[in-house]
Amino acid sequence: MAYIIGVSFGWVLERAGFGSSRRLSAIFYFRDMTVLKVMFTAVITAMIGLIYCINLGIIDPAGLYYMPSVYGAQIAGGLIFGAGFVMGGWCPGTAAVGMASGKIDAFLFIVGSFAGSILFNESFSLIKPLYTMGDSGVSFAYSALGMSQPAFAFLFTLVAVACFWGSEYVERAVSGTGEYLGTPFLKAFSLALVSCAAMLFVFTGSAREASGEMDPGSGAAPPPAISEAAILEGVGEAADHIEPEELADALADGEKGLLVVDVRPPDEFRKFNIRGAVNVELKDLADFIRPYKNSGRVVLYSNGMTHPAQARDSLARLGYQNVYILTDGLAGFTERCLKPVSLRKEPLSASDAGKVAKWRRFFNAAGTAGVIAGDGAAADKTDAPAAPVLKTEVPPATANLRLVETVWLKDKLGSAGLKIIDLRPQPEYNRSHIPGAMSLNVESIRGFVDAVPSMLLPAKMLVEHFSMLGLSGTDHVVICYGDKPHDAAIFAIALERVGHAGYSILNGGFAKWEAEKYPVDNRLPAVTRSEYPLPKGPDDFSVGYKKVLEASSSKSAVIIDVRPSEFYSGKKSDEARAGHIPGALNRPYTEDIVKTADIASLKPVDELEKEYLKIVPSRETEIIIHCRTGHQASQTFFVMKSLLGYKNVKWYDGGWTEWSSKEELPIEK
Repeated sequence: MAYIIGVSFGWVLERAGFGSSRRLSAIFYFRDMTVLKVMFTAVITAMIGLIYCINLGIIDPAGLYYMPSVYGAQIAGGLIFGAGFVMGGWCPGTAAVGMASGKIDAFLFIVGSFAGSILFNESFSLIKPLYTMGDSGVSFAYSALGMSQPAFAFLFTLVAVACFWGSEYVERAVSGTGEYLGTPFLKAFSLALVSCAAMLFVFTGSAREASGEMDPGSGAAPPPAISEAAILEGVGEAADHIEPEELADALADGEKGLLVVDVRPPDEFRKFNIRGAVNVELKDLADFIRPYKNSGRVVLYSNGMTHPAQARDSLARLGYQNVYILTDGLAGFTERCLKPVSLRKEPLSASDAGKVAKWRRFFNAAGTAGVIAGDGAAADKTDAPAAPVLKTEVPPATANLRLVETVWLKDKLGSAGLKIIDLRPQPEYNRSHIPGAMSLNVESIRGFVDAVPSMLLPAKMLVEHFSMLGLSGTDHVVICYGDKPHDAAIFAIALERVGHAGYSILNGGFAKWEAEKYPVDNRLPAVTRSEYPLPKGPDDFSVGYKKVLEASSSKSAVIIDVRPSEFYSGKKSDEARAGHIPGALNRPYTEDIVKTADIASLKPVDELEKEYLKIVPSRETEIIIHCRTGHQASQTFFVMKSLLGYKNVKWYDGGWTEWSSKEELPIEK
């Protein structure tokens, strides 16, 4: 169907004369206004037709993509496009038609378009500020002008009709053509357009009363799939809520596709939270939740209900129909689900008392967040005062989903969309691994890039790896290492490079899993190849030696060298030169690790936080992290960015291997 539509569209363009650059460029000389007449006709037809189709129920607005208004980028893009049109006489679509007709200039224009696309991609890091300048989200012209949708459509149609008549007048005055000026055809055509636009006032009235007029959304997401009236109706019917008891049952029963999001600040989350919840601050919610749109259930909670309710309504306007808020928030959940039976004012039935005992056992499980003092029936049988919530630090298993404990993974085994990557040597994997885990040699994602060895591969090569692993962009990937946490961290950076949002490192790796006697397997999992999407641009955290040199010279960033101290000082060297980058600080990556027997784990988050705040007190400071080849530095990058929340962390992958090989770069000892 797409092929037929494409061919038909090309044929129509050719018949309209758009296969000739002379005719296209004639509009700039006011000799031939065909471009304006055809394009304006297409816009008016699409606008009126779309409104009718939506109100007839033929088209669901939730299935459409509305371009966001990014004024800086769109103004600059429009000027560049216009300049290209004037100089080349083509636009990309008409150039394709012209090339199909054998026009050499159209072919050259297409080649130039490809070259421009490559230039855009390679210079994206420089123009990125302009690319997002003036981002106002999805907005509608009629709403911005304070008009109703039918009124705007009618006014815009009148403008189009005036342009049609004006075009004919200009053509007659300049080139002696304008054969439709004053003809019955132009009069009938104009009357038909105005009549169709006028009918919108009557036609959309009843539909708007039932479903609400389309309102502007916000952000770069799809358009509002729900009207303000529908949102208010849902609020009135409590359709936007989930009761604490229902959520407790869903979590305890392991409901698949359930995502619970705690939108409180991280320090509050660490003190106490609902088991299985993910901590995402409101400013990051839109990006984090995108892979879960209309898939499963998403529950937002905070201490109360105000912020979750505002976030839920905002997401509803962006087309999310699976987001709910927790009635009475965290306080209500604790009171209604976790409070011992004996401490309640009203007696409970045996059935309800059994549910409370079940919930308390589940949410009070060892190694999970939200630990409640007193457990099970024993607590229910005492008349002692209410036990306080324990103010212990939440283990990384739930304090940050980027780092999970073995008990978390055990509870999630078999969940849809969960993928486990085992980075240990293949013989170890073959002997025993976590059920369903896939083996990957960590060195397979590194190679010779830009004349530097052991560099992380470009995104287009990484997505091929991920496709062979059967990964999709919505999977949650758990990374299991052997005795080197930085193996997991380098794979995490690979996921970051392709924009993969859902991943965790298994703290303690396979050694901890095996020591705790959780299930293991030696069978190879069935894997179906996927087509992992290629990201649109380069990552925003990798830097090269030029950026590092600039930071070193201007002292505009804190440079952290994570190599062992003897290599930092220059006492030892296995590269071209010994020493370190001028101004760099030294914190060996090994200082973030604690070893018990054969288990290597990252230190508790609160301990890491205290240590790093001594080095970099502000989380807003720009930081550049490097080692010899980027491998060990990936661990420190992970700790500072994902666990400690430093906002401007960069990774110098080339590291000392590249720096020491360039004799023009300065060193210190």
